[in-house]
Amino acid sequence: MSQINQTYWESRYKHHKIGWDIGYISTPLKTYIDQLKDTSLKILIPGAGNSYEAEYLWNKGFKNVHILDFAQQPLDNFKARVIDFPKSQLINTNFFDLKFGDLNNQYDIIFEQTFFCALHPSLRTSYVNQVHKLLKPKGKLVGLFFNFNLTKEGPPFGGSKAEYISRFKTKFNLKILEPSINSIKERQGKELFFIFENA
Repeated sequence: MSQINQTYWESRYKHHKIGWDIGYISTPLKTYIDQLKDTSLKILIPGAGNSYEAEYLWNKGFKNVHILDFAQQPLDNFKARVIDFPKSQLINTNFFDLKFGDLNNQYDIIFEQTFFCALHPSLRTSYVNQVHKLLKPKGKLVGLFFNFNLTKEGPPFGGSKAEYISRFKTKFNLKILEPSINSIKERQGKELFFIFENA
């Protein structure tokens, strides 16, 4: 676990060992974003990587998007692609160090895309608690979880529907948690799409 730190992620980007990066927004998240009408929503994408989701949102008029990553390189990559994106909305820090402040500083939506599975399983309870704090009341955690046996070696680390229900049900209303029907070819049958509402 101690090896999965900032240096680890910087090295992965430096050596182009970023197999999770598909080079474009994933279909399930694109489909969800396409039905959003309120472009003023405050959105956070943690563990964002090169964040094609944020780029898609920005180009659709969502200007209150914030992207966070432990590694600086993907944030630099994003800024090079999306030149007019505010530097103040690029957050280079540990997700667990992010402060939520008052209601105005909390988020309406947090998107989950290959971040949860990259965390060591020992951090999953902390993840649930942190997302709960960062979201406004009735705010939504939306995204994809991997649906394969939890592995000792990773990242990625797997998980199951039963585990996700057990972990999140105390802090969230689980609106949707179902097999993703429009995953990219490489992940078909391996993903669960979910919408969890902050309790």
